[in-house]
Amino acid sequence: MIVEKQKNSVRKNFKIDYSTDLVITGGGLSGTCAAIAAARAGVKVILVQDRPVLGGNSSSEVRLWILGATSHMGNNNRWSREGGVVDEILVENLYRNKEGNAIIFDTILLEKVTSESNITLLLNTAVFEVTKKDENTIESIRAFCSQTSTEYILSAPLFIDSSGDGIVGFLSGSPFRMGAETKEEFGELFAPDKDYGEMLGHTIYFYSKDAGHPVKYVPPAFALKDIKQIPRYKTIDSKMNGCQFWWFEYGGRFEDTVKETENIKWELWKVVYGAWDYIKNSGNFPDAENLTLEWVGTIPGKRESRRFEGEYMLKQQDIIEQKEFYDAVAFGGWSLDLHPADGVYSDLPGCNQWHPKGIYQIPYRSLLSKTINNLFFAGRIISATHVAFASTRVMATSAHGAQAAACAAVICVKNGIDAKKILEQRYVSNLQNQLNLLGQSIPGKAIDYRFLEIERPVVKSSSTYELKEIAFNGDWVGLEEGFAQLLPLKASVKYKFKILVKALVESKIIIQLRKSSKLGNYTPDVELEKIEMSLAKGKQFLNFSFETILDSDQYAFLLFQPTKHVLVKTSEQRLSGTLSLFQKMNKAVSNYGKQEPPEGIGVDSFELWTPKRRPDGKNLAFTVSPSINLFDENNLTNGFVRPYLQTNAWAASLEDNSPELKLTWNKPQKIKKIRLFFDTDYDHPLESVLMGHPEDIIPFCIQNYSIYDKDENLLYKKTGNYQTINNVELETEIECTELILRLEHPSKDVPAALFEIICLNHKLN
Repeated sequence: MIVEKQKNSVRKNFKIDYSTDLVITGGGLSGTCAAIAAARAGVKVILVQDRPVLGGNSSSEVRLWILGATSHMGNNNRWSREGGVVDEILVENLYRNKEGNAIIFDTILLEKVTSESNITLLLNTAVFEVTKKDENTIESIRAFCSQTSTEYILSAPLFIDSSGDGIVGFLSGSPFRMGAETKEEFGELFAPDKDYGEMLGHTIYFYSKDAGHPVKYVPPAFALKDIKQIPRYKTIDSKMNGCQFWWFEYGGRFEDTVKETENIKWELWKVVYGAWDYIKNSGNFPDAENLTLEWVGTIPGKRESRRFEGEYMLKQQDIIEQKEFYDAVAFGGWSLDLHPADGVYSDLPGCNQWHPKGIYQIPYRSLLSKTINNLFFAGRIISATHVAFASTRVMATSAHGAQAAACAAVICVKNGIDAKKILEQRYVSNLQNQLNLLGQSIPGKAIDYRFLEIERPVVKSSSTYELKEIAFNGDWVGLEEGFAQLLPLKASVKYKFKILVKALVESKIIIQLRKSSKLGNYTPDVELEKIEMSLAKGKQFLNFSFETILDSDQYAFLLFQPTKHVLVKTSEQRLSGTLSLFQKMNKAVSNYGKQEPPEGIGVDSFELWTPKRRPDGKNLAFTVSPSINLFDENNLTNGFVRPYLQTNAWAASLEDNSPELKLTWNKPQKIKKIRLFFDTDYDHPLESVLMGHPEDIIPFCIQNYSIYDKDENLLYKKTGNYQTINNVELETEIECTELILRLEHPSKDVPAALFEIICLNHKLN
């Protein structure tokens, strides 16, 4: 029992002082991924989150799905899902929660963070003050937990601000911007004018459910009375839920969206409850009689507030032209996605999306404060113009950059240097390599084995998959929207193909061989050769070949132009590193089959050829001569952990019932850890909530494998794997010249495939 008598002086809150290696403010997806990445590298981290759960806009408090460069599979960015910790989280969520329950996603994030002994998590704790050691150095931050009446003083040599509004950057005096730059400042032709508006607004969503009996609804007094105030009200549907209402947006006209957040929230509540009144009581939705309002967000999902100035400010041209940076540490690929400032009340389309032709690099310099030497930025507040921010702001891209900031902080802690010292080439190269070892897949940069203590092994396999035929055992697919097979072809080789078609009437078919104008892209903007063939009515095999040869190893498109009354045979077989594409529409990301921007906005015109989600999107059935050697054993040690120019994977023959890999070295190696990179289909965006997915384990992923020494002693066995990266830690360090991996095919139609094998005898930094 506690009894305290009247005190003449005021009481004070509880107070706790913490000193640590790294303080991360903001527990959204970016801060969460940063904290996990740093903690696993041995750095002590305090993660400060002002909400009761982690995840920010992806949490159950807001319920926005996580997206990034894959863009709902609606652009030309193949195999571009962000890697590393954010990938691990999304794959875990798929396995446990393929239906997309936001509550379950909360628990996954909480489990990931609390499982790390190096992370101290402070929930419901808001930062309100910064103390500086000198003009350019933060010494500590002060934060308050309303639930425990506790004030924290958090001291560290390094800080990451991933708070969304940039509270640490703001309080520390770091320069920032709000609103849009003019076209003249950076030469950005897509920069918006005052009429369109200079800021994106906030959003609140709602969920409904069927109660099984009639449910009445009496709206609150503050609900919107006239639904026609929303120009797009006719697109409202009683079956819509959650972030399908992404366009319920407001606040872009305010000069300071941080200061006005509470006012914006009330306006969004007005819209949400008014929209539900329209659904329930207008009489236009008889199917809504049994629906009840299950959930409404209590805090808005913020799109834009402060952006901080760094050592480099990413701009529109960097994204569209896919500029390469010496200090690239992450990538993006979402469209340039601006929204009208009037949001839900605007007569304009809810968004204005223009896609780049491929993914783009994000430099380390954009993650640094321009003036504060020990401050990193992560999330939507990184150094980018308003137009570039329109792409970098999405959560998976933000988290990808956050991982880079965290790994840079690890190098700083372990070497006793400040954040800007990393810009020296030796540290940049080390950082890039550490990130790629964690699955970051920085565009065009392979893992550099010179940084590893274990020599690169020689790998021999029991078999190698040779692409001679994709079996003719699938469905017929019509060519109304066009069809293409994406294949990694070799330079200087002429290929002959055979396909099976069915013409409903006498017809013609146009077959093209295309490639991308930029190596590493998947936009088929260069036609190499075209063949036109006449078809009789009925089924028939077509034999054709191309005289044109490629001048380098790269992906090419076997492309069938849209044709009515003609179908092609597909296959049940699926292969790592090759897939079918369609010139289909995906209005969710402004994909209408072809991007045709207006003149003068600095964006390219090109066709969009995109995959379909499983179980659809089957490969073309065909034979090819000479066979395509996609899956060489050398791919396992080439440093790339996803398709890029080639598959970069080894795969076994489907006829090989016991696939085996043998790793050998000329001299004994001391090995404690083995890192395996599996195929979890980097083309699949794995949206975290609402949408749902057809499977909980990606069909390309090897689930069962075992590792032996040369004397057939079992060192490790795994069953039921579903993750992209497996970190195998042996019970004791072994010294050996040979290791054996035995793997099982994922299924009868999918060969066992593996991207990379890394052997280690130390913990990665």
